[in-house]
Amino acid sequence: MRDSDTRRWTHPETILVATDLSDLDHLMPFALEQARATGAPADRSSSVGWDTGAPADRSSPVGWHTGARIILLHVLSTTSAFTADPTGMPYYDAGGALEIAEQMMHPWCKVAARLGIRCDSLAREGLPTQQILAAVRQFHADRVLLGTRSRGKLGRLLIGSVAEQVLRSVYLPVITVGPEAHLPVGMREGRVVLHATTLRETSRPSAALACQVAAAQNAKLVLLHVLPPISEMERKGLPPGLHSSAMLELRILAAQTGAECCSAVEPVVAHGNPSIEILALAAERRASLIVLGAARRPAFEILTRDHTVHRVLAHARCPVLTLREPQAMPEETHAVTASAHR
Repeated sequence: MRDSDTRRWTHPETILVATDLSDLDHLMPFALEQARATGAPADRSSSVGWDTGAPADRSSPVGWHTGARIILLHVLSTTSAFTADPTGMPYYDAGGALEIAEQMMHPWCKVAARLGIRCDSLAREGLPTQQILAAVRQFHADRVLLGTRSRGKLGRLLIGSVAEQVLRSVYLPVITVGPEAHLPVGMREGRVVLHATTLRETSRPSAALACQVAAAQNAKLVLLHVLPPISEMERKGLPPGLHSSAMLELRILAAQTGAECCSAVEPVVAHGNPSIEILALAAERRASLIVLGAARRPAFEILTRDHTVHRVLAHARCPVLTLREPQAMPEETHAVTASAHR
């Protein structure tokens, strides 16, 4: 991972927020919080506002870019644009549906403007994943934020096909906000960023990113590695917990990572099911963010959503930042995404 990638990922200039409109009120508070907290402040010596080019009113935050720019995107699929004429016959009304979408997003852009954050909304027609990736390229997005869904006892393992396809398609931080996620309450002091690591070499970029994010938020970074159950390790004659080889590796990683980002890093090992242990520790420490490195999984696991990343995304009570591991990244998409930032 290049230093330039780390910089733009921890201090994004543009955050793309993909919404199906039903999750708009849930997503936008997180988007506004991230835009204010992570965006690189603009040069305020200029007397030109970013909306019209007219002189800005210095007595008001409106018109001043104080954080990352938000691109609010809704993609209309063809099946969503059918309506009925006066006789009850269905017909396709893409224009009307796109106009309604713009009307629903506009109030949140006004809220952002009052906070001094630039927010542009757009509604497009087509396949959601393709349009999201096109918008990433067009606006040179540094981060993607989207929602997940959770339905019923079995459906709680689902994060949504669009979210899953985006996670598999971009080498950018993707922030997912599940139905149980909420903004942290209280002062920023004492915040915790939790990074669950596999300790593979390909997971190092996500560890470096997690540390930089924690440093930017003045938060403590907790590095977590989940080992098999103690009984299983004892059967194999392997030392568990603090005496495990994984703990030694984790301490080395914590020292290296902390030295690079000048942040406090705490290594932690746990035994059991990875998703359960990640969610439990995040709840115990009241983490404001979970950072995961997502690796390629067998087709069966992708179809059933029965692996760690999907379970954490479905149940997390805070946003989850997922960074696709480089070797799991399709080469063509990686090249397109990288070229957008040259």
